[in-house]
Amino acid sequence: MFTVLLLMTLGIVLGYLTRNKSGAAKYLDRLINAAIYLLLLLLGISVGSNETIIRNLGTLGLKAIALTTGAVAGSVGLSYFTYKLFFAPKE
Repeated sequence: MFTVLLLMTLGIVLGYLTRNKSGAAKYLDRLINAAIYLLLLLLGISVGSNETIIRNLGTLGLKAIALTTGAVAGSVGLSYFTYKLFFAPKE
């Protein structure tokens, strides 16, 4: 956990130091996208090679859909409430 916080802090400092260099941001966006795609590929390989997950995919899939639906509904509801409370024009 300490390593994650240290790397995040280092990233924030480097981002702050390079914030005025517009060329760096263009390359960083591409690098971030490539890293995300690589992580998704590795996650897929890990899930595909786990026999327990593959064997129980039907059950896990239903639970995942229910959890995702609840999370999205909660986020949308709370976002709407926050908008109405703080950002909506007052009448």
